[in-house]
Amino acid sequence: MDCPAGSRCVDHAGQPVNPRVDRARRNLLAGSIAGLLLPLLPSGAAAADTRVPARRRGSTQRNVRTLGATGDGVTDDTAAIQRAVDSLPADGGTVLVPAGRYCIDPLRSLRLRSNMHLHLSDGAALVAIPNAAPRAYVVLIKDVSDVELSGGQVIGDRDAHLGTTGEWGYGITVRGSCSRVTLRDVKVSRCWGDGICIGSAHSTPLHPVVAGNDIVIARVTCTGNRRQGLTIARANQVRVYDSEFSDTSGTAPSAGIDIEPDYPDGAQDIVIQGCRVRGNRGPGIQVYKRVTGVVIDRCTITGNKNVGVLVVDAANTTIRRSTLSDNGQHGIALQGHTEGVLISSNVIRGNARHTLGGFLGGSTWKSQIRIGDDARSIKLDPDNVGG
Repeated sequence: MDCPAGSRCVDHAGQPVNPRVDRARRNLLAGSIAGLLLPLLPSGAAAADTRVPARRRGSTQRNVRTLGATGDGVTDDTAAIQRAVDSLPADGGTVLVPAGRYCIDPLRSLRLRSNMHLHLSDGAALVAIPNAAPRAYVVLIKDVSDVELSGGQVIGDRDAHLGTTGEWGYGITVRGSCSRVTLRDVKVSRCWGDGICIGSAHSTPLHPVVAGNDIVIARVTCTGNRRQGLTIARANQVRVYDSEFSDTSGTAPSAGIDIEPDYPDGAQDIVIQGCRVRGNRGPGIQVYKRVTGVVIDRCTITGNKNVGVLVVDAANTTIRRSTLSDNGQHGIALQGHTEGVLISSNVIRGNARHTLGGFLGGSTWKSQIRIGDDARSIKLDPDNVGG
């Protein structure tokens, strides 16, 4: 294992990093910020956030209660809420869900359309009706654009699931060629699979599918889910802000956030900023194969049973200004053919696993980073701190 001293940037063989790699990384980071739009949040937002873009939709409003939804926690309200969605005019609008517990059949899913906002009021919850299916979704956002979901809760059927197989029971899934989608200010919990899953279907020459792009997640809490808090699969330009991903356990990998596109697809241009990732049975954040351009910035990644941040066979990853502490293995692990990693201005301390220097009594921040033999172009800035 080769860890460079000071700020000198070397690869595994001790040679200086190819400057083209550094230039590509800087260009990627600049582009990731430039891609954000200046928004004006719709009414009902908890607080203005210039990183959360406005989505286009008409002014029509529908209240699900006027179309038959009860919110009594007993009646199947799937059809009634779907009527409200489907009744919006061509230019879309907003569907309002007042306080109450609305039972949703995940085998049918609540299917959102383009140019709409599904606004859950305080005290409103979409609750999955228990089922035995290995794959089912409470809310499905597929092949649409300019969609926003905000407020309330989405609660899965993990505690009452009728089957034992599968791991794809999601609270919210964004699939297909979606674009300009915002999920904000919502709590997603107790799902059989992931709280939120983002990723288009596999693309083939005979059936090409455009990857989802411009997906924003802000002020969301995903907790107590079975497989992942958040999965990011085949997608481009995903932003995750000021959110929590916690207490995931039940089936591997049990990560807080898992960036893992299905073979042979990829994912790129992903920013995770200001998030809390804690108490997950697997890695806090996993960046896994065919992923390019991930920035983890100002996050708190603590108390996970596995690695704080695990990067496997990915390119151009930046971990900066974050706290990685008290995780069950290393604070950061770089494995496989990972290339082009910048680790800068972090606090890395109290993680259970160390390299040789740590076992010999030098529990420095460097000793809590594991760099695999195949990793290349790794830069460890001297402004990281430990203790």
